[in-house]
Amino acid sequence: MFKCSTNTLWLLLLTATGFTYWLGESGQLAHASMAPVFLIFGFSFFKGVAVIIDFMALRHAPVLWRNLLIGWLVFVTSMILLAYWLGLH
Repeated sequence: MFKCSTNTLWLLLLTATGFTYWLGESGQLAHASMAPVFLIFGFSFFKGVAVIIDFMALRHAPVLWRNLLIGWLVFVTSMILLAYWLGLH
């Protein structure tokens, strides 16, 4: 991640949340395309990593803890994307 104040990071997370909400509610997902879904989950992944690193204070924690939590995030996100993709067919 990048180094910024907690308030700036919070505003970035809030903006990303608003953007993903708008994208989900705008009807872009109705076209059965994976591009908006990847965009939404990309933002969600960024938000998850930001929370893990900064708000859970794991920036200076042992690498094992960071990797376990980010690995869990990758696994859950991948399984949701896989389920969505399989549901399209």
